[in-house]
Amino acid sequence: MNATDRTPADLLRSALAADPARPFVTFYDDATGERVELSVATFANWVAKTANLLQDDLAAAPGDRLALLLPAHWQTAVWLLACSSVGVVAEVDGDPATADLVVAGPDRLEEARACSGERVALALRPLGGRFPEPPRGFADYAVEVPSQGDRFAPYVPVDPTAPALAVGGLELTGAQLVERARADAAGRGLGPGSRLLSGLPYTTWDGLSAGLFAPLASGASVVLCRNADRLSAEDLAARQESERVTVTAL
Repeated sequence: MNATDRTPADLLRSALAADPARPFVTFYDDATGERVELSVATFANWVAKTANLLQDDLAAAPGDRLALLLPAHWQTAVWLLACSSVGVVAEVDGDPATADLVVAGPDRLEEARACSGERVALALRPLGGRFPEPPRGFADYAVEVPSQGDRFAPYVPVDPTAPALAVGGLELTGAQLVERARADAAGRGLGPGSRLLSGLPYTTWDGLSAGLFAPLASGASVVLCRNADRLSAEDLAARQESERVTVTAL
Protein backbone atom coordinates (compact mmCIF):
# COMPACT_ATOMS: atom_id res chain seq x y z
CA MET A 1 0.00 0.00 0.00
CA ASN A 2 1.14 3.56 -0.66
CA ALA A 3 2.00 6.02 2.09
CA THR A 4 -0.05 8.66 0.24
CA ASP A 5 -3.32 6.67 0.54
CA ARG A 6 -5.71 8.67 2.72
CA THR A 7 -9.10 7.06 2.16
CA PRO A 8 -10.28 3.43 1.94
CA ALA A 9 -10.94 4.03 -1.77
CA ASP A 10 -7.27 5.03 -2.15
CA LEU A 11 -6.24 1.77 -0.49
CA LEU A 12 -8.37 -0.21 -2.92
CA ARG A 13 -6.88 1.60 -5.92
CA SER A 14 -3.39 0.80 -4.67
CA ALA A 15 -4.29 -2.86 -4.13
CA LEU A 16 -5.70 -3.02 -7.65
CA ALA A 17 -2.55 -1.51 -9.12
CA ALA A 18 -0.27 -3.83 -7.14
CA ASP A 19 -1.86 -7.22 -7.87
CA PRO A 20 -5.40 -7.31 -9.28
CA ALA A 21 -5.54 -11.12 -9.55
CA ARG A 22 -4.76 -12.00 -5.94
CA PRO A 23 -7.60 -13.19 -3.67
CA PHE A 24 -8.95 -10.42 -1.45
CA VAL A 25 -12.22 -11.57 0.15
CA THR A 26 -13.17 -15.20 0.68
CA PHE A 27 -16.67 -15.32 2.19
CA TYR A 28 -18.34 -18.20 4.00
CA ASP A 29 -21.88 -18.39 5.37
CA ASP A 30 -21.92 -21.37 7.68
CA ALA A 31 -25.72 -21.30 7.90
CA THR A 32 -26.13 -21.92 4.16
CA GLY A 33 -22.85 -23.49 3.05
CA GLU A 34 -22.13 -20.58 0.69
CA ARG A 35 -18.53 -19.85 -0.29
CA VAL A 36 -17.53 -16.93 -2.54
CA GLU A 37 -14.01 -15.85 -3.45
CA LEU A 38 -13.33 -12.42 -4.90
CA SER A 39 -10.02 -11.26 -6.31
CA VAL A 40 -9.00 -7.65 -5.87
CA ALA A 41 -10.13 -6.96 -9.45
CA THR A 42 -13.54 -8.58 -8.99
CA PHE A 43 -14.11 -6.83 -5.67
CA ALA A 44 -13.08 -3.48 -7.18
CA ASN A 45 -15.50 -4.04 -10.06
CA TRP A 46 -18.39 -4.56 -7.63
CA VAL A 47 -17.31 -1.42 -5.78
CA ALA A 48 -17.22 0.64 -8.99
CA LYS A 49 -20.68 -0.55 -10.04
CA THR A 50 -22.09 0.12 -6.59
CA ALA A 51 -20.49 3.58 -6.41
CA ASN A 52 -22.02 4.43 -9.80
CA LEU A 53 -25.42 3.27 -8.54
CA LEU A 54 -24.97 5.37 -5.41
CA GLN A 55 -23.82 8.51 -7.21
CA ASP A 56 -26.01 8.42 -10.32
CA ASP A 57 -29.21 6.47 -9.68
CA LEU A 58 -29.52 7.26 -5.97
CA ALA A 59 -28.19 10.84 -6.32
CA ALA A 60 -25.96 10.49 -3.27
CA ALA A 61 -23.42 13.27 -2.70
CA PRO A 62 -20.40 13.73 -0.40
CA GLY A 63 -21.54 14.22 3.18
CA ASP A 64 -24.80 12.30 2.77
CA ARG A 65 -25.33 9.69 5.45
CA LEU A 66 -26.25 6.11 4.58
CA ALA A 67 -27.66 3.74 7.20
CA LEU A 68 -26.06 0.35 6.49
CA LEU A 69 -28.25 -2.40 7.96
CA LEU A 70 -26.30 -5.43 6.78
CA PRO A 71 -24.36 -8.26 8.47
CA ALA A 72 -20.70 -9.14 7.99
CA HIS A 73 -20.93 -10.14 4.32
CA TRP A 74 -18.91 -9.60 1.16
CA GLN A 75 -21.61 -7.32 -0.22
CA THR A 76 -21.44 -5.20 2.94
CA ALA A 77 -17.71 -4.79 2.33
CA VAL A 78 -18.53 -3.65 -1.21
CA TRP A 79 -20.96 -1.03 0.07
CA LEU A 80 -18.44 0.29 2.61
CA LEU A 81 -15.88 0.90 -0.13
CA ALA A 82 -18.51 2.33 -2.49
CA CYS A 83 -19.50 4.86 0.17
CA SER A 84 -15.85 5.82 0.56
CA SER A 85 -15.52 6.20 -3.22
CA VAL A 86 -18.39 8.70 -3.36
CA GLY A 87 -17.73 10.47 -0.05
CA VAL A 88 -20.90 9.19 1.61
CA VAL A 89 -20.75 8.52 5.37
CA ALA A 90 -21.46 4.83 6.04
CA GLU A 91 -23.38 4.57 9.32
CA VAL A 92 -23.16 0.91 10.32
CA ASP A 93 -26.41 -0.01 12.09
CA GLY A 94 -27.35 3.67 11.77
CA ASP A 95 -30.81 5.10 12.35
CA PRO A 96 -32.75 5.00 9.07
CA ALA A 97 -35.06 7.77 10.28
CA THR A 98 -32.21 10.30 10.32
CA ALA A 99 -30.24 8.97 7.34
CA ASP A 100 -30.37 10.27 3.77
CA LEU A 101 -30.38 6.74 2.35
CA VAL A 102 -30.67 3.21 3.69
CA VAL A 103 -29.31 -0.14 2.55
CA ALA A 104 -30.82 -3.17 4.28
CA GLY A 105 -30.77 -6.94 4.26
CA PRO A 106 -33.90 -9.09 4.07
CA ASP A 107 -34.40 -9.28 7.84
CA ARG A 108 -34.29 -5.51 8.39
CA LEU A 109 -36.60 -4.14 5.71
CA GLU A 110 -39.34 -3.02 8.08
CA GLU A 111 -36.80 -1.10 10.16
CA ALA A 112 -35.41 0.49 6.99
CA ARG A 113 -38.82 1.87 5.97
CA ALA A 114 -38.27 4.68 8.49
CA CYS A 115 -35.91 6.30 5.97
CA SER A 116 -37.61 8.99 3.88
CA GLY A 117 -34.85 8.90 1.26
CA GLU A 118 -33.73 6.24 -1.20
CA ARG A 119 -33.96 2.65 0.00
CA VAL A 120 -32.00 -0.31 -1.33
CA ALA A 121 -32.61 -3.93 -0.37
CA LEU A 122 -30.16 -6.83 -0.59
CA ALA A 123 -31.41 -10.40 -0.66
CA LEU A 124 -27.97 -11.66 0.46
CA ARG A 125 -28.57 -14.80 -1.59
CA PRO A 126 -25.69 -16.90 -2.97
CA LEU A 127 -23.87 -15.36 -5.93
CA GLY A 128 -25.53 -12.00 -5.30
CA GLY A 129 -28.99 -13.26 -6.31
CA ARG A 130 -32.08 -11.07 -6.41
CA PHE A 131 -35.28 -11.26 -4.39
CA PRO A 132 -37.90 -13.66 -5.84
CA GLU A 133 -40.36 -10.76 -5.37
CA PRO A 134 -38.94 -7.21 -5.13
CA PRO A 135 -39.69 -5.65 -1.71
CA ARG A 136 -42.25 -2.84 -1.95
CA GLY A 137 -40.63 0.59 -1.62
CA PHE A 138 -37.07 -0.64 -2.23
CA ALA A 139 -34.71 -0.91 -5.16
CA ASP A 140 -33.39 -4.48 -5.46
CA TYR A 141 -29.60 -4.18 -5.47
CA ALA A 142 -29.15 -7.35 -7.50
CA VAL A 143 -31.42 -5.95 -10.21
CA GLU A 144 -29.96 -2.45 -10.31
CA VAL A 145 -26.21 -3.01 -10.01
CA PRO A 146 -25.32 -5.26 -13.00
CA SER A 147 -26.01 -2.55 -15.60
CA GLN A 148 -23.83 0.04 -13.85
CA GLY A 149 -20.47 1.08 -15.29
CA ASP A 150 -17.32 -0.88 -14.51
CA ARG A 151 -15.30 2.28 -13.85
CA PHE A 152 -16.07 4.99 -11.33
CA ALA A 153 -15.03 8.63 -11.04
CA PRO A 154 -16.55 10.85 -8.34
CA TYR A 155 -18.14 14.10 -9.46
CA VAL A 156 -16.46 15.77 -6.48
CA PRO A 157 -13.06 14.65 -5.11
CA VAL A 158 -13.43 12.89 -1.76
CA ASP A 159 -12.07 14.89 1.18
CA PRO A 160 -9.93 12.64 3.43
CA THR A 161 -10.67 14.92 6.40
CA ALA A 162 -14.46 14.58 6.05
CA PRO A 163 -16.45 11.97 8.01
CA ALA A 164 -16.38 8.56 6.32
CA LEU A 165 -17.59 5.94 8.80
CA ALA A 166 -19.73 5.78 11.92
CA VAL A 167 -19.88 2.57 13.96
CA GLY A 168 -20.60 1.82 17.60
CA GLY A 169 -20.53 5.48 18.67
CA LEU A 170 -17.23 6.09 16.85
CA GLU A 171 -17.00 8.44 13.86
CA LEU A 172 -13.89 8.50 11.68
CA THR A 173 -12.73 10.55 8.74
CA GLY A 174 -11.24 8.72 5.78
CA ALA A 175 -7.72 9.60 6.90
CA GLN A 176 -8.37 8.51 10.48
CA LEU A 177 -9.84 5.24 9.24
CA VAL A 178 -6.77 4.49 7.12
CA GLU A 179 -4.45 5.36 10.02
CA ARG A 180 -6.33 3.06 12.41
CA ALA A 181 -6.46 0.26 9.86
CA ARG A 182 -2.70 0.46 9.33
CA ALA A 183 -2.06 0.42 13.08
CA ASP A 184 -4.39 -2.57 13.53
CA ALA A 185 -2.70 -4.41 10.67
CA ALA A 186 0.70 -3.87 12.28
CA GLY A 187 -0.67 -5.00 15.65
CA ARG A 188 -1.99 -8.22 14.11
CA GLY A 189 1.22 -8.83 12.18
CA LEU A 190 -0.46 -8.50 8.81
CA GLY A 191 1.47 -7.92 5.60
CA PRO A 192 1.38 -8.86 1.95
CA GLY A 193 0.35 -12.50 1.66
CA SER A 194 -1.22 -12.71 5.14
CA ARG A 195 -4.61 -14.41 5.39
CA LEU A 196 -6.85 -13.22 8.24
CA LEU A 197 -9.88 -15.34 9.17
CA SER A 198 -12.54 -13.19 10.86
CA GLY A 199 -15.74 -14.33 12.47
CA LEU A 200 -16.35 -10.95 14.12
CA PRO A 201 -19.54 -8.98 13.35
CA TYR A 202 -19.36 -5.73 11.41
CA THR A 203 -21.14 -3.83 14.22
CA THR A 204 -17.89 -2.68 15.89
CA TRP A 205 -14.68 -1.11 14.68
CA ASP A 206 -12.78 -4.27 15.65
CA GLY A 207 -15.04 -6.33 13.41
CA LEU A 208 -14.77 -3.93 10.48
CA SER A 209 -11.02 -3.64 10.89
CA ALA A 210 -10.39 -7.39 11.06
CA GLY A 211 -12.97 -8.23 8.43
CA LEU A 212 -12.02 -5.61 5.85
CA PHE A 213 -9.94 -2.52 6.56
CA ALA A 214 -6.78 -3.92 8.18
CA PRO A 215 -6.27 -6.53 5.43
CA LEU A 216 -6.93 -3.86 2.81
CA ALA A 217 -4.41 -1.50 4.41
CA SER A 218 -1.64 -4.11 4.51
CA GLY A 219 -1.88 -6.04 1.26
CA ALA A 220 -3.38 -9.01 3.10
CA SER A 221 -6.61 -10.86 2.39
CA VAL A 222 -9.59 -11.82 4.55
CA VAL A 223 -11.54 -15.03 5.04
CA LEU A 224 -14.84 -13.56 6.24
CA CYS A 225 -17.02 -16.07 8.08
CA ARG A 226 -20.67 -15.38 8.81
CA ASN A 227 -22.32 -17.68 11.38
CA ALA A 228 -18.90 -19.09 12.28
CA ASP A 229 -20.26 -20.09 15.69
CA ARG A 230 -21.85 -23.07 13.89
CA LEU A 231 -18.42 -24.50 13.12
CA SER A 232 -16.97 -27.23 15.29
CA ALA A 233 -13.39 -26.85 16.44
CA GLU A 234 -12.39 -29.52 13.93
CA ASP A 235 -14.17 -27.76 11.04
CA LEU A 236 -12.59 -24.43 11.99
CA ALA A 237 -9.13 -26.01 12.06
CA ALA A 238 -9.78 -27.60 8.66
CA ARG A 239 -10.80 -24.25 7.22
CA GLN A 240 -7.76 -22.51 8.64
CA GLU A 241 -5.59 -25.11 6.96
CA SER A 242 -7.39 -25.17 3.61
CA GLU A 243 -7.51 -21.36 3.37
CA ARG A 244 -3.87 -20.99 4.50
CA VAL A 245 -4.95 -18.72 7.35
CA THR A 246 -2.12 -16.95 9.18
CA VAL A 247 -4.14 -14.86 11.66
CA THR A 248 -7.52 -15.58 13.27
CA ALA A 249 -10.00 -13.14 14.85
CA LEU A 250 -13.03 -14.78 16.48
